[in-house]
Amino acid sequence: MTRSARRTRRTLQVAGASVAALLALSACSSSDDGSSAKTKSDTSSSASPKLSGSITVFAAASLKESFTTLKADFEKAHPGTKVDFSFGGSDTLAAQITSGAPADVFAAASPKTMAIVTDKKDTATTPATFVRNQLEIATLPGNPDKVSSLKDLTDSKLKVVLCDKTVPCGAAAQKALDASKLKLTPVSYEEDVKSALNKVVLKEADAAVVYKTDVKAAGDKVEGVEFPESADAINDYPIALLKNAPNPELAKAFIALVQSAEGQQVLNQAGFLKP
Repeated sequence: MTRSARRTRRTLQVAGASVAALLALSACSSSDDGSSAKTKSDTSSSASPKLSGSITVFAAASLKESFTTLKADFEKAHPGTKVDFSFGGSDTLAAQITSGAPADVFAAASPKTMAIVTDKKDTATTPATFVRNQLEIATLPGNPDKVSSLKDLTDSKLKVVLCDKTVPCGAAAQKALDASKLKLTPVSYEEDVKSALNKVVLKEADAAVVYKTDVKAAGDKVEGVEFPESADAINDYPIALLKNAPNPELAKAFIALVQSAEGQQVLNQAGFLKP
């Protein structure tokens, strides 16, 4: 064999060995990638278990429409889960929670009513403000009594309804009245904002001081009248996971929805102010 032929043969042998090595390395790499991807997938799957079961949310009456919408969105996103509500005056709900009523989440209409629960150490997370709400005067459709200010409600000829002073909407109304140095004697104090608004809807009262969100939710059943003093009596709404929550993981997911961009959009459309 000539020297040139021997050189060509050695070159081909080296090239062949190099290709074999590259193929082996590629196969090993593919195997490792598959194993890594599988491990990553398994880890991701185990880190995000499927949510199941039900939760009970205690929420201020003014949140009824918004939270009902969010419930539908939540249950659709997590098939097989269920969200139950107990709506009412925040002070009443807080008292029920501290008395041992089973619930997972508390959404109050004021920090003061939330404090009733936190003072008893019945929350598992620090309450976070998720929206704010402002007062408005609800009158009969068409505003036949020509109510244009908070002072107009002091007219003895008008039947005016307020929320009870222990309820956030009542405390805010009283704060606005005190700031204006006005005295108002309502025909009744109601246990929550929906009850106060309903008096006007049923024409049992000429006007009521409620939240803007409730006036908006009532549609053409009432007419809203803004008043400047309401700017000094805006309520922050805090939400928290409760200490003895039967289903804390599902509860955390619902709170996350409320605080998310999607949840905030629903609340803002209802008339709530950003936190």
